[in-house]
Amino acid sequence: MQLRKAVFLDFASLHPADLDISPLHKVMPDWQLCDNTRGDEVAAVLADAEVAVVNKVVLNADNLSSAKKLKLICAAATGVNNIDLRAAKKLNIAVCNARGYATASVVQHVFALLLSLTTRLAEYQQDVYNGDWSRSEFFSLLNYPVRELRGLSLGIVGYGELGRAVASVAQAFGMKILIAKRDADDTRADRLDLHTLLPQVDVLSLHCPLTADNRGLIGAREIALMKNDAVLINTARGALVDEAALLEALQQGRIGGAGLDVIEREPPPSDYPLLQQRLPNLIVTPHTAWSSRDARQRVVHEIALNIDAFMRGQARNQVN
Repeated sequence: MQLRKAVFLDFASLHPADLDISPLHKVMPDWQLCDNTRGDEVAAVLADAEVAVVNKVVLNADNLSSAKKLKLICAAATGVNNIDLRAAKKLNIAVCNARGYATASVVQHVFALLLSLTTRLAEYQQDVYNGDWSRSEFFSLLNYPVRELRGLSLGIVGYGELGRAVASVAQAFGMKILIAKRDADDTRADRLDLHTLLPQVDVLSLHCPLTADNRGLIGAREIALMKNDAVLINTARGALVDEAALLEALQQGRIGGAGLDVIEREPPPSDYPLLQQRLPNLIVTPHTAWSSRDARQRVVHEIALNIDAFMRGQARNQVN
């Protein structure tokens, strides 16, 4: 199948100034690279497209139904919760995602968050700026307890490529690995029910996709099962966590800390509750775990490979 017309609806989300985008032009001759596309503009932008690439723009049943020429949607990400897969399948539009491109970037971000929390990095840095070290009697300032990762138990929810890669690095630190079951039907001997796993972990790291079934997966009940010095790391999807419950637990000392690269509403309004508190045991980064230059370049290559495979009649990374 030969396709010619492609559109990237939120190209600027890749921050492409430092990227080589020639792989896209090699595989498709005619590209419309939109910096961003508002919801009310999507249908018009898709009108003549045979291939659509999206990072986070929402493709729903309404705007897909008017895309009469569309044959393929490529997600410039692993998650596809912004794409109505049922509608796409009904309309005979293939959907594929990008896999493995950001593994190294995400893994190092997981441990940047975890190490910052366990070494109390932000607090010590602030104490240095405040002059506490200069006023100290001793060579070393020890205002906060520092934890070693060695011997701690890491619980992983979502043991795909990212979960396994995090586990590998954690083992190098001497951590013990516990893996959550995928669902109630998961009978593998090395997997634990989430509510059995939670009381045992010192660190919980989320690496599963967001689905209708796991929204709010970590809520008040789940946090109550965790140790009061446990750390939660979320580099997956913000809506996996009940943010109100997490914020209350952080404020009341019922959980040790949280490192979040994702939140439920992105970008957040300026009065977003999680960002208003400025808690020392909460680190929020602006969805940057995926974003190393290397990872962004790899996603460009993944998109090109997916389009090329589709035109050759191969189902590469297809999700529907």
